[in-house]
Amino acid sequence: MSENVIIPATRQSAFINGMRDTVPLMVGAGPFGTIFGVTAIAAGLSPAGVMGFSVFVFAGSAQFIAAKLFADGLGIALIILTTFIVNLRHALYSASLGPYMKDVSQKWMLPLAFWLTDETYAIVINYYPQKDAPHPRWYHLGSSVAMYLNWQLWTVIGLVAGTQLSGIENLGLEFALVVTFIGIVVPLLKTRPMIVCAIVAGIVALFARDVPNNGGLMIASLVGIIAGIVAESLQEADA
Repeated sequence: MSENVIIPATRQSAFINGMRDTVPLMVGAGPFGTIFGVTAIAAGLSPAGVMGFSVFVFAGSAQFIAAKLFADGLGIALIILTTFIVNLRHALYSASLGPYMKDVSQKWMLPLAFWLTDETYAIVINYYPQKDAPHPRWYHLGSSVAMYLNWQLWTVIGLVAGTQLSGIENLGLEFALVVTFIGIVVPLLKTRPMIVCAIVAGIVALFARDVPNNGGLMIASLVGIIAGIVAESLQEADA
């Protein structure tokens, strides 16, 4: 993905390259954003409410879950708690990026934290480790802005489709998100511990898929991480 990126020399070129390298993942997120717009309208949210979700929440899976819980008549407290649990994986992303952002000021940290997505993480985690890569914050910002604007665009498209067309939610467009996540994860599986982590997490996710409120995803993530740590320890012991 970003491993062969041309190292830019200016802030502007770093920003543009961050946007450019994110385009393939933006394409995959498009149908997902469309389905969210359709689903949210069907759940009874107003057009303003749908756009408010994407503008101020900006978390695809959490938005889907919140819209469904809203349609089921659940209270705001439970909706917030559920979406918080679903997005706990972002704490893992933040921990991974932490060593590269020790000296980042608040004016950078706040927007980059808000705009952090699975797609942007997959892009920038390959860029930060490059030696002497100039303007990594601007590269990160470019990827973040690209994903944010892309999500707003597809939300609008889904919103319009949801109010004008019937049955679009049954076309299976959400499968594009699965393909996108495969494209994100596979290039990152470069070591044995990473592969063990992914395989174990996948198996646990299958067995825990019926846990309420998508809790199975968090269980799978935690078990996968533990498996990866154990595999890494065994590998180091054998070295």
